[in-house]
Amino acid sequence: MRPSLLSPDLSASPQLSLADVAEAKVAGFQSILCDRPDGEAADQPLFAEIAEEAARVGLESSYVPIASGQMTDGDVAAFRAAVAKLPKPILAYCGSGKRVTLAAQAAGLTTGAKVVTGASPVKWQAESHDVVIVGGGAGGIAVAASMLARVPDLDIALVEPADNHFYQPGWTLVGAGVFTPEQTRRTMKSLMPRRVKWIKDAVATFDPDSKRVALANGAVLSYRKLVVAPGLKLDWGAVEGLIETLGSNGVTSNYRFDLAPYTSRLVDGLRSGKALFTQPPMPIKCAGAPQKAMYLSCDVWRSRGVLKSINIEFLNAGAALFGVADYVPPLMNYVKSYGIKLSFSHNLIKVDGPSKTAWFKRISKEGDSEIVERKFDMLHVVPPQCAPDFIRSSPLAGQTGWVEVDQETLCHKRYPDIYSLGDAMSTPNSKTAAAVRKQAPIVAENLLSDLGCIKMDAPAVYDGYGACPLTVERGKIVLAEFGYGGKRIPTLPHWLIDDLKPSWLAWRMKKDLLPLIYWDGMLKGREWLVKPSHKRAS
Repeated sequence: MRPSLLSPDLSASPQLSLADVAEAKVAGFQSILCDRPDGEAADQPLFAEIAEEAARVGLESSYVPIASGQMTDGDVAAFRAAVAKLPKPILAYCGSGKRVTLAAQAAGLTTGAKVVTGASPVKWQAESHDVVIVGGGAGGIAVAASMLARVPDLDIALVEPADNHFYQPGWTLVGAGVFTPEQTRRTMKSLMPRRVKWIKDAVATFDPDSKRVALANGAVLSYRKLVVAPGLKLDWGAVEGLIETLGSNGVTSNYRFDLAPYTSRLVDGLRSGKALFTQPPMPIKCAGAPQKAMYLSCDVWRSRGVLKSINIEFLNAGAALFGVADYVPPLMNYVKSYGIKLSFSHNLIKVDGPSKTAWFKRISKEGDSEIVERKFDMLHVVPPQCAPDFIRSSPLAGQTGWVEVDQETLCHKRYPDIYSLGDAMSTPNSKTAAAVRKQAPIVAENLLSDLGCIKMDAPAVYDGYGACPLTVERGKIVLAEFGYGGKRIPTLPHWLIDDLKPSWLAWRMKKDLLPLIYWDGMLKGREWLVKPSHKRAS
């Protein structure tokens, strides 16, 4: 805990851990104010957990969530009201502490100058770089490494507020008890390319006409080229009651670092009853992940002889088991083998953890809707997903809220000095780490060509490649690889891995090889088997 004193009654802190709550009590604070929305980071404790611990040690608490870079007058008023009500002194926290500071200044609760919400940052002297990258996830670090592999002295700044970086494809195996959580986490500092300037802050707004980016702390960056790769938003709050019960009452998700181990514990402990697995409307990251969790759970139950005592249902908001039709038959073999009930056009809308009840909005073939109820003993939830708020509200977004890019060159359709890759962009490909691995060198080459750093006869183009290793049982994977339009694009020869059949070798790749390729290849600028094509896709 590293609080900063804003006034005698108010201090600001980065994200608190549960242990920090007790420390705050010892330090003399009387209450805690949370200004960070739940679900903003994979390893972030829920406010309900913080509040429970605060009550245990004798502190009051309040929740005034403020979206990063999106502070409104209503947020400031709610912040001011909470500060007025809570016992003093107050320890307020967000991701880094900067949102708290800005809210306190805007509310007139510090000794510094008052900040007006929505004010232009032009009074700040802009810090200039050749390339500014937004996001330190797979896309941001991979594209930085790819550019530096070609032009080692390129001036790059990367904006990322998080301390940790996660290998999210590994969370499926954490949920299955194959990986430990720590195998999927490394510090951001350890992965940042040496010649990149890491700016540990969040983006507030974009000004593409002036080629500037404003940060949450009020600083401004100017650029020659901008790469936008912030990932997507897991919208846990879009399902009523979900945030309050996640991690308890049998409700879990492999889409969070801290919850995947709970999935493993639930699967190990279930001997009979009802297990529900959900999938929200597309697009989502790794469209196969919802059913991967289901198949691996079924395999555990089968190995322990309890599968026939568990009723398993896959409730999918979509109309098909998988988006690429060629892969449906081998998956259906497992659905039948495990005795899974498939319920399509069922979208999760509400959860009551204590009563172990979930409600779904079901759409009939005629377009009529009804609300249906399901009881459960275990519920694996995949949350609705969308572009981050600061992207959706920016000039970079298209009509659907994603960064609007050309699906081949990955250059912005309206701002030629901006590129995007990863989950936040508008291309109609599967949002997977494998897709990012293919996109990073394409963005690197096209951007560097624009800057005149390298010469190309034609732009590098993206064919929509993505991969989804569908873990149908422990030790077997259907390795789905495909591009735009659902065209199958297998990387390895058919005699080595038949992509339409469960493969032991594909499992070994997923478990042993792909993590190494991610950490030591993709994030280091080593582009094995992803050399860009420079011909326009037909």
